[in-house]
Amino acid sequence: MKWPRTITPQHVQKLIRAERDVRKAVLIFDSATAEYSSGYRHDANTFSLIISRLLAANQFEPALHLLNRMRDENLDCPERVFVSFFKSYSRAHRPLDALRLFQKMREFNCSPSPISYVSVFDALVSENQMNLAHRFYRFMRKMGVSQNVVSINVLIKALCKSADTLDSALRVFRKMGDHGCVPDCYTYNTLINGLCSSGKVGEAEELMKEMGERNIEPTVVTYSCIIHGFCKAGQFDDAVKRLDEMNARGIEPNVVTFSSLIDGLCKSGRSLQGLELLGKMTSKRLAPNMITYSSLVSGLCQENKIQEALEILDRMKLQGWKPDAGLYKKVVAGLCDVHRFREAANFLDEMILSGVIPNRVTRGVHTSMQNMVVQGLCDKEDANRAFMVYQNMRALGISAEPRSCNALVDCLCKKGEVFKAAGVVSDLLDDGRAPDECTWNAIVSGFWGRRKVREAAELMQIELIKS
Repeated sequence: MKWPRTITPQHVQKLIRAERDVRKAVLIFDSATAEYSSGYRHDANTFSLIISRLLAANQFEPALHLLNRMRDENLDCPERVFVSFFKSYSRAHRPLDALRLFQKMREFNCSPSPISYVSVFDALVSENQMNLAHRFYRFMRKMGVSQNVVSINVLIKALCKSADTLDSALRVFRKMGDHGCVPDCYTYNTLINGLCSSGKVGEAEELMKEMGERNIEPTVVTYSCIIHGFCKAGQFDDAVKRLDEMNARGIEPNVVTFSSLIDGLCKSGRSLQGLELLGKMTSKRLAPNMITYSSLVSGLCQENKIQEALEILDRMKLQGWKPDAGLYKKVVAGLCDVHRFREAANFLDEMILSGVIPNRVTRGVHTSMQNMVVQGLCDKEDANRAFMVYQNMRALGISAEPRSCNALVDCLCKKGEVFKAAGVVSDLLDDGRAPDECTWNAIVSGFWGRRKVREAAELMQIELIKS
């Protein structure tokens, strides 16, 4: 990049802000650095800007390198840079890195203020590092960090993580006034969510009423928590009423609100009502997420509404969502329940082609699905398709259950495919598993039914008698 004779930090910052690609923004920063020989120097604001761009892209190592450069070039490292690190580490689920960097702040001649303490505390709480979070909170108190609404809200969030400490959260909430703090909407939403998660939806409703008495307007988060609480308690009519109440108050439901209610309805055998809500959701131009679609497919399959489930699955895939092994199993099981085994086998093929293959976590799910389909196809005497599924199982390293092997050998022998049946028996022996009596009887009967084999055996029997 060609620079003018006179470069200013403001000029560099303007170029960095204008560049949307973070890699090119770094190139601008580095190109300006090459002009150090002309006397130009990046200031703290320029370093802070490029670090924030890197952190937004989760590029932590380059950002740390630049932070160290600030120290090496004797620049003051403002606290806002560290706070950006803490929040980015939290977003990336790396709270321990936030804690480690906090412990190094004084190496950069930066003394942490309550903002830094609360940011690290929040990162630990958000990622359920509760033992560390409680120890860090005690350290905050020991260092004389003053209490404010933000820090108390984080403490309440920590205490709401467990049903065992929920009462402590409520006590802290009731004593906020002693510290000169007034609860805000975030305080109430945190407590309402904790109560609903613990099945105390009645108490959550009381807090929601209290919000109104304090002129604190409930938000979509408030209602979403209440609706989720009612669904968890099986009070679906009450949940639907809260949705109607939201609309009456002009509070627009979001994807979480709809998904929670759809999931609850589907789990309670009311999947058609869930479908109606999906229609309302899309009419509001809200895009369903993986939870929305998975809940509907699972619920519809459970109620043997398999055609509707397949339509939702197609819609899900068109929206770019990829079914996982668990969802495929529900569809396959639903098809098997209505004896549509060939379609179930086709879904097994689709699953593998889309890259949903067995791993350490899902191997049991795949094994169950594949064996279910093999047995179903054998019951329908569809020997060739059953054998194809069996071969795919072998290629994926999935073991056929004894019942599947028995059914497949018997089915193949009945169709005259005795050599394929013998191959199945050979596979069992190769795996170190002994075929049971049913399998041996089926294979022997299959070969015995072939004329030349029977004639050869009878001739051998005669010769043995003569000798």
